[in-house]
Amino acid sequence: MSAPTEPTPQPPTDPDAAPEREVLSWELFGTASRELAQQIADSGFRAEIVIAVARGGLVPAGALAYALGTKAAGTLNVEFYTDIEETLPDPVVLEPLLDTDALKGKRLLVVDDVADSGRTLALVMRLLAEHGADVRSAVLYTKPRTIVQPDHSWRNTDKWITFPWSALPPVTPAGA
Repeated sequence: MSAPTEPTPQPPTDPDAAPEREVLSWELFGTASRELAQQIADSGFRAEIVIAVARGGLVPAGALAYALGTKAAGTLNVEFYTDIEETLPDPVVLEPLLDTDALKGKRLLVVDDVADSGRTLALVMRLLAEHGADVRSAVLYTKPRTIVQPDHSWRNTDKWITFPWSALPPVTPAGA
């Protein structure tokens, strides 16, 4: 599973300490999501429900659900990354919980932004499979160190990834 959803941590602000990055722009994200959707469609898998691994998988899951014509969607909240290259000992599922009773016997597409360590993806795939679902995975990026190979991936990289939805810090109230 992807590292964050492992909330996508921000890269260091010191340019000398910053690792080389893969930058995904909004425009390239549009291309990536369509190409990934085509890969999934060509595989013959027809998801009945798209499950986003929040937070990193929220935007990609929405794009894939639209591109694949899948109307049913859900979210599983998982925390793993706490900062850049800093994680909890293990990924943790957070509330609110997904209604897993509704998943039995369904074809699910689990979507995240990146399979980094793969520990988040592994946790989510295992949890959903335990509920009798046919589960496949899709990510935008796969890193070489992942312990789980996603069923579908747009691109492989060993670089730090800057996603357009997490490239800037959170907004704060004006004047604060």
